[in-house]
Amino acid sequence: MSSHLVTGFPGFIGRRLVAALLEREPDDSVIALVEPRMVPAAREAALAIDGGPRVEVLPGDIAAARLGLGEDRYERLSAEVEIVHHLAAIYDLAVPAPVAQRVNVEGTGNVLAFCRDAERLARLNYVSTAYVSGDRTGVVYEHELDLGQGFKNHYESTKFQAEVWVRSLADRIPTTIFRPAIVVGDSRTGETQKFDGPYYALRFIAATDARRMRVANIGRGSTPFNVVPVDFIVAAMVELGRTAEAVGQTVHLCDPEPLSSAEMFSLLIELYGARRASYRVPPRLVTAALRLRPVRDFYGGTPPESIRYLNHPVRYDTRGASDLLAASGLRCPRFGEYAPAMVGFFGRHRDDPAFAPAALR
Repeated sequence: MSSHLVTGFPGFIGRRLVAALLEREPDDSVIALVEPRMVPAAREAALAIDGGPRVEVLPGDIAAARLGLGEDRYERLSAEVEIVHHLAAIYDLAVPAPVAQRVNVEGTGNVLAFCRDAERLARLNYVSTAYVSGDRTGVVYEHELDLGQGFKNHYESTKFQAEVWVRSLADRIPTTIFRPAIVVGDSRTGETQKFDGPYYALRFIAATDARRMRVANIGRGSTPFNVVPVDFIVAAMVELGRTAEAVGQTVHLCDPEPLSSAEMFSLLIELYGARRASYRVPPRLVTAALRLRPVRDFYGGTPPESIRYLNHPVRYDTRGASDLLAASGLRCPRFGEYAPAMVGFFGRHRDDPAFAPAALR
C-alpha cells in the first residue's frame, strides 16, 4: 500500500497514469497536485477513474515554493507520500522563455525540494523528453545529457536544465528518468486528447485534400521521425516505476525502429485516402509560410517550429529501456501497427473543437 503524488493530472499522460497505477495496485492511493484552474476537470477525471475515493485532487502550484500549499497540507504530504511522479511541464514548442523557465525548471526544483522533505520517499519518477538532445545529430544514448548541444526552442532548453537538476540530486533522491519521444494516441483505439504534435501532419493532409490538391512531402524526409503511443508510455512508467533495477537509470521511451518522416507522411496520406504529389517543398519555405496566421490556420494551426523536427537527423538508442522491460514483455509498437487506429480516430473527430490545439480555440 503506497501513497503517490502525481503532477500533470488530468493531462493526457497523467490521467492514464493515475488509472494504471490504481489498477495495478488496488490498495494504493493518489494525491493529484493540480493548478487551481484545472481543479474542476481534475475532479471529473478522478470520478471517471475510480469513483473518486482513491484520488485526492489537491490545488497547488509546482512553480511556487512548497508547491503552493499551506503549511499543514505540505507537512501532511511530506509525511505520507512515498512515490512521486513528476509529469507537469509546458509542452509547447513556441513557449516564451520566462514561462518555460518558471514551470519546467523552477517547478521541477520545487518538486525536488519536496522529495528531499518527504520522510518516506522511495522513488521519484521524472518525465523528461528525448529532445533534451537539442540540435545533436546521429545516435543519442540514454546515459548522455550534456554534450554541448544547442536547442531548437525554449521547451527543449528548459527541459534540459530541469534534467540536469534532477540528475544532480540522484545520489540523494532515488530516481528514474523517462525520456519519451513525441507521444500520440492509444495504439489500440487511436484515442487522444487533442490533435497537435504529429496530428498537424494529418491536419495538413486533410486541409490539402479538402481542396482537391495533392499532398507534397516537406523536404527530403529521410531522417527518423520518432513517435510513441501513450499506452506504451504509461505501461512502461508503471512497470519501471517500481523496478529496483531502474533506480538511477535514464530510459528512452522511443521507437527503436522509427520510420523516416517521408515514410510516415506517405503512410498517413495512404490511410487517409488523399492523393500524393510527386514534388517536395523546401522546409524553409513551409516554415516561412506558417509564420503567416492565415496560412497557419488553413493548415490546422500547424506551428512553424514543428517543421524542423521532420528533417532533423537524430536517432535515440533504447537498449537500456528494452533491457529493463524485457522481463515484462513490453515493447514499443511500430508506427505501422497503430497508424490505422490513429488515422481512424482523427477522421471521426477532426471537426470536433474539443480536439483542436490551443492555437485554434
